This record gives sequence, structure tokens and C-alpha cells, in this order.
Amino acid sequence: MIFLFAFLGAVALVIVVIFSVQNAMPVTVAFYNWRFEASLAIVVFLSALAGVVIEALFVLSLKLRKSVKGKARNRASATESAAPSATDNDKTPQ
Repeated sequence: MIFLFAFLGAVALVIVVIFSVQNAMPVTVAFYNWRFEASLAIVVFLSALAGVVIEALFVLSLKLRKSVKGKARNRASATESAAPSATDNDKTPQ
């Protein structure tokens, strides 16, 4: 499965590179009062890179959350198995 994701990522990278090289003209990027001029190739590449970083952070947070829940579940089941059960209390010698 990981090879499929790596392959799809490589295909997406090739598409971004081809698009960037074919559209290398300078463009003006404006965001509120901030303006700068850069090659469209750089703008597209940095936008794609930002998307990859955001996605990686999202996946990392999901995996971390799943790991924390799993550890809490394991801790709870270990506590339950270590605690004496109600049937153990019924075995008192008479």
C-alpha cells in the first residue's frame, strides 16, 4: 500500500514540475498588503510543498491521537486485569 502512495506522490510531483517549467513567467502574488513578484514555477512549487506539509501534519496528528487512545486502552485493560474480581472475594475459607 505504501508503494502505491509513493508512486502516486511521484506522479503528482512530475505533473507539478512539468506544469511549473512550462509556466515559468513572472507573476505578482498579493496577500493583503504583502506583494512580491516571483516565477510562476516557484509559486506553484511552494504551494504544492505547503499542501504536502499541511497534509503530513494532519496525518501525523491523526496517528498520534490513535496511538494515545491505544495506549490509554491498553493501560485500562491492564488495570482491570490486575484488580481482584468479585469472584475472588467469594472464595473465602470457612
